[in-house]
Amino acid sequence: MNPEDLRLLLTYEMPFGKHKGTFIADLPGNYLNWFARKGFPPGVIGRLLQLMHEIDHNGLTYLLDPLRARA
Repeated sequence: MNPEDLRLLLTYEMPFGKHKGTFIADLPGNYLNWFARKGFPPGVIGRLLQLMHEIDHNGLTYLLDPLRARA
């Protein structure tokens, strides 16, 4: 994992779909779970969605709090 990806979770907006414009870090867990079941898109967006899914699924969203405070 690239440490820069954690920062991107807080600054990269969902480019399509129901939650278009929402930062990846703010996407609801059920939406991330849907991607996990159906398949993540290719490229950067897919990598970030997969990372956020892992963070959310394992109850580690608090790890983003220090980064949020700096943003």
